[in-house]
Amino acid sequence: MIEQLTKLQKQYDELCDQMMDQEVAQDRNRYTELAKKKSSLDKTIATFDEYKQVMKTIDGDQQVLEEETDEELRELAQQELEEMQSEKERIEDELKVLLLPKDPNDSKNAIVEIRAGTGGDEAGIFAGDLFRMYTRFAEIHHWKMDIMNSSPQGVGGFKEIIFMLSGAEPYAIMKYESGVHRVQRVPKTEASGRIHTSAASVVVLPEADEVEINVSPNELKIDVYRSSGPGGQSVNTTDSAVRITHIPTGMVVTCQDEKSQHKNRAKALKVLSARLLEKIQREEHAKLAESRRSMVSTGDRSAKIRTYNFPQGRLTDHRIGLTLYRLEEVLNGDLAEVMEKLRTADQAELMKSVA
Repeated sequence: MIEQLTKLQKQYDELCDQMMDQEVAQDRNRYTELAKKKSSLDKTIATFDEYKQVMKTIDGDQQVLEEETDEELRELAQQELEEMQSEKERIEDELKVLLLPKDPNDSKNAIVEIRAGTGGDEAGIFAGDLFRMYTRFAEIHHWKMDIMNSSPQGVGGFKEIIFMLSGAEPYAIMKYESGVHRVQRVPKTEASGRIHTSAASVVVLPEADEVEINVSPNELKIDVYRSSGPGGQSVNTTDSAVRITHIPTGMVVTCQDEKSQHKNRAKALKVLSARLLEKIQREEHAKLAESRRSMVSTGDRSAKIRTYNFPQGRLTDHRIGLTLYRLEEVLNGDLAEVMEKLRTADQAELMKSVA
């Protein structure tokens, strides 16, 4: 581990030196690329510096115990040594996590797709609740949200809504949300007061870089039509909506939220590229499934991952057996505890696979 950290320290120092170079500073793209690499190492190097300081203190205390005859000094050194040994173990555990293989998608923006599932109108209303939950969560993280496409339903909520989150590593945090979310409550549309179970599916995709997905125009069938949803007169009276079909895979993406056909086309291509990238990565992962089957981040996107029980104010994440009795706070965007426990469980699985 120390050898690996020493190599990273050398890489980090070289990055810092390059960023100080005047020519690099004037090349915005190059500087941004180096800054991104440096940022990904900041925490690891800071923790390694902390570790080296603790080891230095341990060496000093051991030297006092070996050479000093003053009992009071020896007692103080022994006390500090015990504290530092505990601190050393804590930092080593933290460094092991920091040195785990990184998901190359973690630094990317996230495209989130929410669709109403079983449950009729209530499923659409629940899809709207999930969208509001993620909107508030995004606000807490200071992420920018850009709606790519939406299909509202008459009673409130959405049949489907797709949006992109951009900012500080939204995919790294949001990737655990893919799967089926189930709600148990008395629907607003239910007159008899019976509890219903409905569902909505969430898919979180990393935004694809142009170099990762190169879609040939010959592989695309692009149709334009008039938007049918809300958005103002100009949306509904011009052929601004766009439907793109990827001929080799049959994937279809529509976008109609913008008044501009050009903007709708650009957004639809972003969603299509993200779906194609996810398809490629899913196929690659299937080949490696025997070596690692994470219960958190690599499960089937059609699997039921979480239940929101309104009568009991209970949220249950079925992947890690987590139950919280503060449903209202979670739906208001307070997902920090859930996300942290999912991340910890995923890291524990990864540590088992690399051990």
